[in-house]
Amino acid sequence: MNAAAKKRVLRVQEYFGLAWKALRFIFARPFYATDLVQQMDAIGVQSLGIVLLTGFFTGMVLALQSAVQLQTFGATMYIGRLVSASMIRELGPVLAGLMVAGRVGSGIAAQLGSMKVTEQIDALNTLGTDPIKKLVTPRVLASLIMLPVLTIINNLVGILGGMLIANLMFGLPMGFYWRTVWEQIAADGFTLTYIPNDFIQGLLKPFVFGGIISITSCYYGLGTTGGTEGVGLSTTRTVVATSITILVMDYFLTQLLLSVVGA
Repeated sequence: MNAAAKKRVLRVQEYFGLAWKALRFIFARPFYATDLVQQMDAIGVQSLGIVLLTGFFTGMVLALQSAVQLQTFGATMYIGRLVSASMIRELGPVLAGLMVAGRVGSGIAAQLGSMKVTEQIDALNTLGTDPIKKLVTPRVLASLIMLPVLTIINNLVGILGGMLIANLMFGLPMGFYWRTVWEQIAADGFTLTYIPNDFIQGLLKPFVFGGIISITSCYYGLGTTGGTEGVGLSTTRTVVATSITILVMDYFLTQLLLSVVGA
């Protein structure tokens, strides 16, 4: 029992040690710009299709379900506000994070796991190249950059999907829909000292989720043992761990943001 507890503590220590080194190396030379661009393409551009599909149909379903309930009270005019608030604050960041975790996280773990079991990681060390700086830091930085971008796109197409349902099925004018959306996300406007809470939640959460996905994927990938079977196990663990962590962190981030900046 004591040995198992010590092993878990060691894993936590290794995880945060990897995260610290990866983030610290962002500001240290040499800068692997080519690797960063490649990872931005793999994480961001190549995930665009699944993010667009997920966001669009989520917005449509959200508008349809909410409109059915709002019709009971004669309040279908609030569809735009409900869809935009739900997408920007919660569904957009979480769904984008889960989709990227499933697609990109598993890929990173498989890539690094394959390199570990074929001793390519050891070869980098032999050549004097830090594998964390070469392999982990570009993936972490690319995730921190691209996941907020993917989330913004996911939010936009989700709101567009909601607009189609509101207009075609419930006769809500498009202009009125967009006006209610704008009232929700920027009711008091933008100033140097005030940023709407929707934007704070909508951009902070994917930034955190991007770090969780990339660091967790690299941690399990670099810790792969046992040949090709170990690669599959690391991939499975990555998807499960990142998905659970995103859902748990979403609650705590929401609670924190509501306490700090209000509703």
